[in-house]
Amino acid sequence: MPSLSMCVYVEVHVKKNSFMFTNKEHTRKGIMATILGVISLASLVYIIVDSYTKAGEVPLQYGAVAFLTMIFAFVGIVLGVLSKSEKDKFYFFSYLGIVLNVLVLAALSVILYAGAYA
Repeated sequence: MPSLSMCVYVEVHVKKNSFMFTNKEHTRKGIMATILGVISLASLVYIIVDSYTKAGEVPLQYGAVAFLTMIFAFVGIVLGVLSKSEKDKFYFFSYLGIVLNVLVLAALSVILYAGAYA
């Protein structure tokens, strides 16, 4: 049976009201990549929903919008990767922009593949 002297006590030091101040900022390119990703994703969702509700009878301009969303997504990925290489910055918007733009490119790829082989 273990005795009381064999017990190990671990002290946890918790600082109350401790704040860490920093001069880091979010990258401008990362914010721009996120904005391009949101615009691309919103445009793509609008095109898909409108095409579904009209049973595929949509104007040809929707193809041009899809092409522009693809260009926006490529530019957004490049901006996100470039912003990730900056030092002493917050990278939340860089990662978010990359994820949104890759999601748009993946959705466009699925649409193009389904249109070609379905």
